[in-house]
Amino acid sequence: MSPDDRSDAHPYLRAATAGLRHHARTLTAQSSAGESARAADRPHLDSLHAHLTALHRLLDEIADRTRPERPASGRHLATAHARLWQAADAVHAAFHLLPAPASGGSDCHPERLPEGPPVLTICQRHLAASHAVRRKTTAADLATPAS
Repeated sequence: MSPDDRSDAHPYLRAATAGLRHHARTLTAQSSAGESARAADRPHLDSLHAHLTALHRLLDEIADRTRPERPASGRHLATAHARLWQAADAVHAAFHLLPAPASGGSDCHPERLPEGPPVLTICQRHLAASHAVRRKTTAADLATPAS
């Protein structure tokens, strides 16, 4: 495959992007059609968090591979990596601020396991991503505004 032939490049990534675009268009069409806007719910934020953390892992791999050959590009990818973590962290926080469907706390308690999905899955995923962030990112990297 030549570098200019991109029709088959990264089919799964293209499919995920198409799915996200379709979802955004659906939400836009619903609000344009006058349907009452529904606030995000916990399963919605759980799915969004899954996408963000998967993209975070992918960008981490790409940055690691790019940095040796192209240091300037690698630095920009590292910045994007930090911003993706901030987005995932904000979605995780928003998840826990939404009302829980059943009685019992929905707070993230690292000292004990949450009751079950989706709280268990989002917290486990977030904890795994936070370990990766701590290995490669400093507090200063996360505090630096995007340029």
